[in-house]
Amino acid sequence: MTTVDVALHASRADESSVWPASTVPLPCGDLAVGGVPLAEAARAFGTPVYLLDEAEVRDRCRTYAHAFPDADIHYAAKAFLCRTMARWVAEEGLGLDVCSAGELEVAVAAGVPPERIILHGNAKSPEDLSAALRIGVGRVTIDNLSEVTRLAAAVGIHDEPVKVLVRVVPGVSAGAHEKMRTGTGPQKFGLSVTDGSAQHAIARVLARPELELTGLHCHLGSQITSVKPYLTAVRRMVGLMSRIHRSYGCTTRELDLGGGHGIPYRPEETALDITALARTLRTEMSEGCAAVGLPVPRLLIEPGRAVVGPAGVVVHRVLSVKHTEARTFVAVDGGMSDNARPALYGVRCTPRLVGRLSLAEPTRVTVVGRHCEAGDILASDVQLPGDLRPGDLLAVPAAGAYHLSMASAHNLVGRPPVVAVADGKARLLVRRETLDDLSVRDVG
Repeated sequence: MTTVDVALHASRADESSVWPASTVPLPCGDLAVGGVPLAEAARAFGTPVYLLDEAEVRDRCRTYAHAFPDADIHYAAKAFLCRTMARWVAEEGLGLDVCSAGELEVAVAAGVPPERIILHGNAKSPEDLSAALRIGVGRVTIDNLSEVTRLAAAVGIHDEPVKVLVRVVPGVSAGAHEKMRTGTGPQKFGLSVTDGSAQHAIARVLARPELELTGLHCHLGSQITSVKPYLTAVRRMVGLMSRIHRSYGCTTRELDLGGGHGIPYRPEETALDITALARTLRTEMSEGCAAVGLPVPRLLIEPGRAVVGPAGVVVHRVLSVKHTEARTFVAVDGGMSDNARPALYGVRCTPRLVGRLSLAEPTRVTVVGRHCEAGDILASDVQLPGDLRPGDLLAVPAAGAYHLSMASAHNLVGRPPVVAVADGKARLLVRRETLDDLSVRDVG
């Protein structure tokens, strides 16, 4: 077994593609990520523990910068955010896409320039808008008609106009699960072209001197592995830009195509070809704008999962192995409190034994979490060594995105720590949530 290679442009995932590029096998049956043995990290920080490979994050940022040299790239903070993560992406030249005052404050505390921050959200609170204006974010994405009035009213009469994008639902269906598809149909995000609400919002923005329309935004969904939906979206967005120009004489200077770029979670899954995406978008935008007589807008993209997802590994400890007539259940010390995706979207992870060698024949098991929910299943019918026992360690790759960012304290189990690994060293980024942390909020 050799050092694994998880290039973003890989068209077909193999077994190694779900692990960080720094992953190497050790003679003891363990794996090292970022030069740190997983079993060693489990001993040092306890379990569950999330490891984040700094080099993997930075390499993926650089891959995007190389593929999209003329675009503004904003890391989607909702995938995972802490001060160090924000600092890494900012140091690599990326901006940030945030969805709340909380994410905005973390970004600013990490030193991300405010002008490189976009505020998103389908239901921005007064606190969200106030923080955005106070800090001076680069863009606010308008998601509904009421935001036009609310944002304009919050801008002082002597202040500079706020630069805004209008989020459009272009009628393109894409995404790995129906709950991940945000580019079509009646839904809570954005404004539809079909029913005219997008055009109405654009007219209202243009009528408010407190707001400056810089461009349009759309986000098709998540875990998209084909270039084709983005191609369709560009055509429809350019068509809308042309209609805006004809109706109002306004030339939109920016086109934000969101993110949703898919990664492999299991060996048989594919990743979105980032290089092909960049090449196709560049060609389609150039040809489409030329056909309608418009200048090519500056492209904005918002990758999240594809930057941090493959950089994360979680290590769980086995608590019990239960043999039943129908199947064998392997219960670990985490579950839906630190990884809600299986319960929400029916996805399954790819666990493997680390920390010891096993010569036992593989057997089919179901890996479950510790929480009092029947849906707390991490992996159904996966092959693991037949001598698996309590105390063993199971590692799960591709755990960097939408695990801890969606974590909870279900059953009052504290959220796990986050540890950065690089050059054989591990350092704590986010400490484990303790019972004291949970108790201090209970003031009744």
